[in-house]
Order: sequence, then C-alpha cells, then structure tokens
Amino acid sequence: MWVQNGGCCGNPIKICVTIMKYSDLRDWYDKVANWADRYFRGLKDRPVRPNLDPGEILQQIPTSPPQHPESMEAIFADFERIIPDGMTHWQHPRFFAYFNSNSAPVSMIADQLANTMGAICMLWQTSPAGTELEIAMMDWMRQALGLPQPFQGVIQDSATSSTLSAVLTMRETALNWEGNRIGLFGQLPLRIYTSNQTHSSVDKAIRLAGLGQANLVKVPTSDNLAMDPQALVECVNQDRKHGYLPCGVIGCIGGTSVGASDNLAEILKIAKTEKMYSHVDAAWAGSAMICPEYRSIWAGIDLADSVVINPHKWLGAGFDCSIQFLRQPEKQIRTLSMKSAYLETLEQTGITDYSDWCIPLGRRFRSLKIWFLLRAYGISGLQTMIRNHVQWTHDLVNLLKEIPFVEIVTEPNLSLFTFRVSGGDFDSIEVTRSVLESINREGKIYLTQTTHQNQFVIRFTIGQFETTWEQVKMAVDVIRCHVEKIVSQS
Repeated sequence: MWVQNGGCCGNPIKICVTIMKYSDLRDWYDKVANWADRYFRGLKDRPVRPNLDPGEILQQIPTSPPQHPESMEAIFADFERIIPDGMTHWQHPRFFAYFNSNSAPVSMIADQLANTMGAICMLWQTSPAGTELEIAMMDWMRQALGLPQPFQGVIQDSATSSTLSAVLTMRETALNWEGNRIGLFGQLPLRIYTSNQTHSSVDKAIRLAGLGQANLVKVPTSDNLAMDPQALVECVNQDRKHGYLPCGVIGCIGGTSVGASDNLAEILKIAKTEKMYSHVDAAWAGSAMICPEYRSIWAGIDLADSVVINPHKWLGAGFDCSIQFLRQPEKQIRTLSMKSAYLETLEQTGITDYSDWCIPLGRRFRSLKIWFLLRAYGISGLQTMIRNHVQWTHDLVNLLKEIPFVEIVTEPNLSLFTFRVSGGDFDSIEVTRSVLESINREGKIYLTQTTHQNQFVIRFTIGQFETTWEQVKMAVDVIRCHVEKIVSQS
C-alpha cells in the first residue's frame, strides 16, 4: 500500500507499507514464538516488578494516533523496546504477591487457537463446539474438585462477575424475581451476611446489585477468623425484628488477606434453615481441592447454592477463567436471562445458551484452555504442583523463623502466610513497610501487603506454575538482606 509521507520543501514522498494479511500469520507467529522463547528463558533474570515512576512509559507513546499504516516490523520493534521492561511479570518464578495469575504453555496455545477463530460463545448456535466443550469441561472440573453430581458449572471472566451473579440471584430469589420487574423501590431492605475476611469483590457486588453497602453485614469471626455461626443466627434474627429481609450468606474459603476459611458445614446449614441463598468464594483455595487431602477445608460445600473458583489463579488456565458452580442453575438463569427475538435458536430445542447464566452477552471460548490443560498435565500433574507449593511454603516459613526480627504473623493456610518485622526498638509498622518497599524496588522477588488485626503485614504466597524450590529459597536471602539493612538504619 502506498501512502504519502512528509518530504522536504513541502513535497510529499510516497512510501510503500505492507498491510498485514492472514497469509502473513505464519511468519509472525514464528517471530512471536521466538520472542516468547527468549522471554521465558530470560525471565528469571528480569526484575519481577520494574522500578519505574508513573508516566515513564506514557512518555514513550505518541500523543496522537498514526494517520497512515505502519509496518509490523516497526510496531513489533516498539513493543520490544517499550513494553516488556515496563511490565510486572506475573509469570516470573519469584512472583510471590497477590495470587498468581498463571498461564501454562498449553493454555497459551489454546488461547491462541481461540483467538484465531474469534468465536463469540454466547449461544449454542454461535458456537456448538464451544458450548458443548464447556459442558464437558465443567463436569470434568466438578469431578476433579470432588463436588457432588447436582452442581453444574459456567465459565465467567473473574470471581467478581461470579459473585455479582450470585448476589443478583440472592436478591431475585428473595423478592420472587420482582426486583427485575419493578425495581427495589418500596421493597423490604435486603440483607446479605459475610465475614470481614471475604474479598472486596463481595462489597462491590452488593453495591452494583443496588442493595447498598450498609446492607452487607460483616458477621463477627472466631479466633480462627471463621464466621461465628451463633453470631450469624443472632444477626439474622435481629434484622428480621427490625424489618429487614435476610436473603443471602457468602462464605469464605482461603480469604485473600491471610487465607482464612469459614466453617461451611455450620453456616450453610443456617442459610438453608433461614431460606437464604448461599454463595462460597473459593476463588484461590478452590483450586487446591483437586487434592483430596485438602478438602476438609471446605467440608459442607455440597450445601452451597453457588461456588466460585479461579483456575487462572493456581491451575494455569490463563486469565480470564473463573468457574461458577451452581446447584440449581435455573435460579440464576431466571435472574440473568433476557432473550430477544434475534437471539433465539429456531431449529433446536433442549440446548444450553451460556449467556443466560452470565451478565455479559458475549463470551470468549474459555473452555478450550481447560481441555488442553487437563489433558496435558493430568489431574496427577496438577496435584503434584499444588502439593509442592504447600510443602515449600511450610519449609520457607521454618527458614524465615530463624531470621532475627522476622515474626510470622499468620501461619500457612495452604501456600499463603504473612510476616512482619518486630521485636526491636523501632516502629514495627514503619520498618515492615520500609522492608517491603525496599524488596520491591530491588525486584528480585515481589511481595504485597495486607492489614491483619490492625497490624501492617507482608503477604507471601507461592503459586507460580513453574517455580522451583531453588527460586522459593532465594526469597529467604532477599528478605534477610533487606531486614538487616532497614533495621540497622532504624
């Protein structure tokens, strides 16, 4: 393609730019694959998080879009020059922050195939194979996690959407679906119950569902940070007396802050007795239920109406891939389904349209990466990875306990624990914060923080798909070095 470019003395110069075609994919796939190979080979030598100031990347991007086509060579060169060094590397073997968002190699391949086909898997007729593969994969995952037969699954984008879907279903079930029809004005105020260990996505769901933050009741917890069942009963009884309508309970398994879990057998039984819809947020820890020995953590899960786990966190099914299991899908379908004439499938009956189970109409072909993942690694391979991470976490904690001034605040819950710097003549909060900032500026490992019982603590979680014990053990030296440096300066 010939385009005009500015020349000297105001005379335009014509240059030839080749617009990329589908026929060019083979060459560019090779180039991208070669770059990816170099990237992963060198990933351990990069800082996990770049030491940048806000705006440094923005300054390298033109302020206006190009008027004329640019060559793929120029675009790719700019990508290599600007982007990788400005990224936090979530696939880094020493990424010990948040919860890992893993992307196993087979998941990348599957996503590339899905992207190539570009299907919108909203209806059976728009993607028969996509729909039916999702049905099969949801049952594979149900079996892998030990969930009972009544549960059926749907792939959402993230736990936020899964929890919002469940909260909307709580609302409509309690109002006999009148909320969708006439709105919430004039209805009894609805109440939902959870503990202070649940993820902030629960609070967000309450707001987006129109219930109001004040109607999310944070039930007191016991010494092990689990929701107190008796306190739950008392909250429900008091709310009924004051004219509220209790409509839902949200349980927590492996909370994001320190990994706390509720006693599901007790709180879900209460929810059932009180005729409240129940949802369990097991977004991170749910993946570990692929190992039977950890399932005692969520004993009683069979009583739940809705459960969310994120295979993109610990199982390697690249983001986004969140599974919501439903004991009675019909309730959520009745809450979320909206069929226009142009979305009807005229020639078939008895089909599954997964868009009826979700908030978005459009859906990506996410089941493909689960299919590839489970076949490529097998249940046993994924179990070995998770068991290693849990064991390494305990081993790491034992090593950290030997470092002066390092205090383990919360012992490991699966592969998550917290620590702080204390025991000296210094401000523990200030020194712990300084240690965390110093570690992250260096970039050898990446950690994040939380607040636990009014203490500023550092979270550490192992979950990267291909990390090794050697990479984990390196963290001990990093932490020791920065603790010694900061304490000596305090």
